[in-house]
Formats: sequence, structure tokens, C-alpha cells
Amino acid sequence: MATHDLPLAASQLSLGQLNERSREIFRQIVESYLATGEPVGSRNLSRILPMTLSPASVRNVMSDLEQLGLVYAPHTSAGRLPTEIGLRFFVDALMQIGDLAEHDRRAIEAQVAGLGEAKSVEAVLTEASGLLSGLSRAAGVVLTAKSNQRLKHVEFVRLEPERALVVLVAEDGQVENRVLNIPVGLPTSALIEAANFLNSRIRGRTLAEVRTEIEQRVKEGQAELDELTQRIVAAGLASWSGGERDERKLIVRGQAHLLEDLKAVADLERVRLLFDDLETRREVVDLLGRAEQAEGVRIFIGSENKLFSLSGSSTIVAPYHDASGHIVGVLGVIGPTRLNYARIIPMVDYTAKVVSKLLGG
Repeated sequence: MATHDLPLAASQLSLGQLNERSREIFRQIVESYLATGEPVGSRNLSRILPMTLSPASVRNVMSDLEQLGLVYAPHTSAGRLPTEIGLRFFVDALMQIGDLAEHDRRAIEAQVAGLGEAKSVEAVLTEASGLLSGLSRAAGVVLTAKSNQRLKHVEFVRLEPERALVVLVAEDGQVENRVLNIPVGLPTSALIEAANFLNSRIRGRTLAEVRTEIEQRVKEGQAELDELTQRIVAAGLASWSGGERDERKLIVRGQAHLLEDLKAVADLERVRLLFDDLETRREVVDLLGRAEQAEGVRIFIGSENKLFSLSGSSTIVAPYHDASGHIVGVLGVIGPTRLNYARIIPMVDYTAKVVSKLLGG
């Protein structure tokens, strides 16, 4: 689905440019593509349209839609397929997003909320990712930021004269270890003092919150610590919250679903490219990170994001929140451009709300 040489961007098109006939024909082309992946021709369209139009009249309208950059003819066929711009226009202007079916709601609540207290946050998110994959028949994705974990306890353990192990325990039971460089000749008492100082302040708070407060206290000279201990505290905080973007965890579930409905060799090649894209974790993290900037569901279609321009994939994601209402990650699905948008958009939205509620619980 090339878009670079098309005359208009989806944002420049308005519904007013299409009369009722054009709208209906365009809708049928897109819906047929989303259902089958196949181009649809004028003869078939004239049969299924709610108005009476000859195949010749339908061809004229298809030609107008092509001029607008909404549809194109694959070289093997007289039928038409939507371009990426056409899909974007359909999703933004024409598609009716229904409410989530009651059984989908119940499935999401039972599977995600049902984990409740018994599981770690990561287990809940992995479950949410697998659930979305199963319901959408695409790959489920979750991006979570480790630095947003609420903390419980910290410990410093000397390994060598110049290295110490920092053990960080989160409220959900996850344990993370980091190796820290320490000054030569540092007394063990400084490590104990640093741990005591942090433990009196971290419980139930995120690293970012603790770091801001402690940096402020050190600056104002209110932290009753000697200089060496101050350096340990600062180094410990920096080692956990440094490289935040890289430290984020990407959970992908259900890639096999992408292999279920392949129509042609070209489809297989696109899925192979998508798998390659999912392997390049950093770019996926950056893409999903863009969705963290805004509330609500975000939809990236095909080459609207550079990452999936080759595989022509779509991403539907929504942010989720922690107890204090801060966005702490995103979840959703990645799949071919012919995803069932009308069904998946409310599904992703609802799952994000259920996860937020659980994390806030």
C-alpha cells in the first residue's frame, strides 16, 4: 500500500468531499477489504449497494475515489483496495465504533481483574497482553515502565572493595539487582546508613518520587548524611532511574495469530517483516512511547509510523494509569492493516481501564 505519491493526506479530506453514493461505495470497499483482504470490483459492488447503480456508474465513482487517493487498483485486479490514507479516513470519519459486547467485557474483567492480589503487576500485564491477542486474533503488546513500581525495601551488599550490589524490592514482590561502583575504602557503615536512610522514605512510593524529594533535601542541606553516604544514595537512585526508556519492559503475546489468516505470499512476507520489527525492541518501545503522550486510544496505520511502513501493520494502543493517575505504560494490539478496528478500539480502551483500576486498587 504505497502512500508517498498520493494526492491528499487523510487530514486534508473532509466528509463533505464525498456525496452519499461515494461514501457508500467507499465504505463497502473498505469493509470488504477488512473482512476478506480482497479487492472488490464494480460488478459486485453494484449488487451489494443499498442504492441502484449500474457497474459503469460504480466504476466512475471508484475512479473519483482513486483520484482522491482513498483507493487504488492492485495491478492484478479490476477491483479496488483502500490505501493507507483511505483506511485512516475511514477510521476517523466514517467508522462507527460500537459499544463493547457484554461477553467481551466480562471476559476482560474475569481474566485481568480476576488475577487481583494474587499476581505481580507484570503477571497482570502479561495476562492482559495475551487476552487482547486472543480477542483480536492479532499480537497483544504491553509496554511497562519499571521505574514506576512502588517500592518496599532497599539493601546494599558489598561484593568487592569497589563494587556493591543494590537489591531493590517492589511492593508487588518483584526484586531487581544492580551492581554499583563505590569509592575505595568505603566503610560498611556508610552502606548501612544509606539503606536505612532510603528505607525510611521509599515505602509505597516510586523511584521518581523518592529521587525528587531526596535531591531537594540534599540541596537544602537537610539530609543528615555524611558526604560518602550521600554519594551512595545518589548513585543508587541514578542507577535505577537512569536509562529509563531502555529499562522499559515490552511484552508481546500471540504472534502466532498473525499467521492464521494469510491470503497470499505477499501476506506472509508482510508478517515476516512485522516479526522482524517486533524483534527490534527499541523502535517498538519508541513507537508505543508516543502513545503515552496522550489520553485515550491511539491508532497508527501502516507507514504513519516509520517502524511498520514495510510490513504495512497497524497498532491500536491506549495508556493505563497507576493509583495516582499517572500514565505508567500502554497496551494494545499490533496486526495487519485489516484489523477489525470497530471491535478492537473499544476492547483496547476497556482493557486499559480495567488494568488502571486494578493497579489503582
